[in-house]
Amino acid sequence: MKPSRDIARLIEIMAALRTPGSGCPWDLEQNFQTIAPYTLEEAYEVADAIDRGDLDHLKDELGDLLLQVVFHARMAEEQGLFAFEDVVEAITTKLIRRHPHVFADADGKTADAVKGLWERIKAQEKADRGEAAPTGALAGVPVALPALTRALKLQNKAGHVGFDWNDPRAVLAKIREEADEIEAALDDMDRAHAATEVGDLLFAVVNLARHLEADPERVLRGTNLKFERRFASIERALASQGKKPQDATLAEMDALWDEAKAAEKAAAGKG
Repeated sequence: MKPSRDIARLIEIMAALRTPGSGCPWDLEQNFQTIAPYTLEEAYEVADAIDRGDLDHLKDELGDLLLQVVFHARMAEEQGLFAFEDVVEAITTKLIRRHPHVFADADGKTADAVKGLWERIKAQEKADRGEAAPTGALAGVPVALPALTRALKLQNKAGHVGFDWNDPRAVLAKIREEADEIEAALDDMDRAHAATEVGDLLFAVVNLARHLEADPERVLRGTNLKFERRFASIERALASQGKKPQDATLAEMDALWDEAKAAEKAAAGKG
């Protein structure tokens, strides 16, 4: 079987992998539940490639993500539920229905108008399916979302009904308050309470990111990459001395961290 630019070939390959007797033993053992973690992982790898500006890698990661869709569709087809073509029909139908400002004559001159229209159509879709209307201002935020993203969405919903600060500095004051509460819990030797307060601190930090119009997941991914980059610099510097991190003192590593940080700032200034 040869590679192809045709989606039909990918569907054929997936079917071959799932064919009992001649397919792949690992693929044949999988089900929706076992594949779901891989689906999430591939979505994150797409986001990682975008954050790194690696568009060649993005092409590969999008292919991996597409495979996840084909995999789930194949398992559904085997159970007589739906096929890949049904997935395509469902999303094309949804896109046309939710964009009447493009495919019909509804008004959608601005992004805000489009967002409002989208939400009204979604609500009508749920009503047409007989689903109970969500109750409460915070309803409809999936529990399975990453915690930082879910916190952001909950705060946005609360903000829409007026439960919000109007100044990032007020949020910053809340962050200091939460940090003080952690310190008090540590003074009381109450680690469980301190851990709870850390959750409150993280929630407040997400709120600050929201007020700065920053995606907390994205900025934290950026910080993770920065940490990895600077720690790798520490490892290289120690290796030049014939050492490993576990052979160095914290003071030595802190000094090398500061050097790596200064070098990055100098390089950024040159750019």
